[in-house]
Amino acid sequence: MLHVGLDLSRQRVDVHVLDYDGARVLVTRAPADADGLCRLAGRDVFAGQPVRAAIESMTGARYVRDVLAGCGWDVLVADAQKVKGLAPLACKTDKIDARVLAELSLRDLVPAIWLPPIDVREDRERARFRLHLVKHRGMLKRRVHATLMTFGIPVSESDLFGLAGRERLAGLLAGLELPEPWAGNVAASLRLIDTLDADIAASERVLRALGASHPYQPRLMSMPGISWVLGYTIGAEIGDISRFASPGKLVGYTGLCPRVYQSGGTDHRGPLTKAGPKYLRWALVEAATHASQHPAYRARYQRTCKRLGRDRGPKVARIEVARDLATAIWYMLTRAEDFAPAGAGSVLAA
Repeated sequence: MLHVGLDLSRQRVDVHVLDYDGARVLVTRAPADADGLCRLAGRDVFAGQPVRAAIESMTGARYVRDVLAGCGWDVLVADAQKVKGLAPLACKTDKIDARVLAELSLRDLVPAIWLPPIDVREDRERARFRLHLVKHRGMLKRRVHATLMTFGIPVSESDLFGLAGRERLAGLLAGLELPEPWAGNVAASLRLIDTLDADIAASERVLRALGASHPYQPRLMSMPGISWVLGYTIGAEIGDISRFASPGKLVGYTGLCPRVYQSGGTDHRGPLTKAGPKYLRWALVEAATHASQHPAYRARYQRTCKRLGRDRGPKVARIEVARDLATAIWYMLTRAEDFAPAGAGSVLAA
């Protein structure tokens, strides 16, 4: 078997090939497009031999993996942070990175990540793109508010961009006669907000239709704080619940656990690891904001707020509730049960 390390950059892939004894067979580069990768896989050195390759997880790594897998290679996508931990380097170059990945493949030490199938990737992309649109719409709305504040216009409406708010805004802008470039910027922002509203509505119609047939959606929506949007997002980001052997594994995947620094008698807890998909973290914290008022979580939420004070307490308490929601989700999806904290006792409410 040949072991190949691949280091991907914008326009090329650095390649380092070792044989089963660890001897160097080939060091080269290849274009990072389909033709270049197929030409690489078709070289004589790979003819008639099984090939296992490793590439660090980054944008474009899954495309490289898919193309080379279609050429008959066994390609592992490695966790970049864990690779750094396994092989810390004093000198880092693309060639050295490729060699390190080849060595890890030779020693069967590649920290491979789970690659979701195409249907899960599609679900994730739909949910993530909706969040992307919502983020940009929020930025535009805040810019309009900032412009109004710049010229001393008080805004009393809770939603300046709803029906009543738009009428009020049109009256303000007509009477104020904003100078350029502020007037043009506000007009352009309002046009973009209208466009984004239509795109977000179309995206949500698709998510609703697909969520109706998603196996996790009914279970997740039985939980406090989880609507159909959050349910679809959480289900897509989790993928297959069976890949998590315990609730602790799922909680660790969310990145909502603190870093641990322990040595001898010292045990220090640092900031959150923020490992795993950021969209899953966002969805759980968003759900925790509403679930904190549910009887299953209210008491703990209030205790943490009281213990840590008004400033820090609510932030930490929301993270605690989010971790509890992740634990409950594991039990619910693993057992195929709806949310029932009274029947599950302290397990689901923990």
